[in-house]
Amino acid sequence: MAKKKATRKKTGGRKKAASKRKYGKAAGKSVERAMKKKKKGTLKSGRKGKGGKVKSREQAIAIGLSEARANGAKVPRQKSSSKKR
Repeated sequence: MAKKKATRKKTGGRKKAASKRKYGKAAGKSVERAMKKKKKGTLKSGRKGKGGKVKSREQAIAIGLSEARANGAKVPRQKSSSKKR
């Protein structure tokens, strides 16, 4: 007759909290689209694309996130710059 192994409950340690997404899927898609446009060279900055061509990766991401925000996707608030006097 085979003996059953005694299973011990693990105690101590911390439980991992269910990770909550900071950005929604729609926001990711919007950034992805902006990055593809940037790579192609058709992404423009400013209102209605009247500015110059976007050259930096960070700017492309910011444009994608702001568009996602405007469309109501789950995106954290922009950090407002504090004005010093």
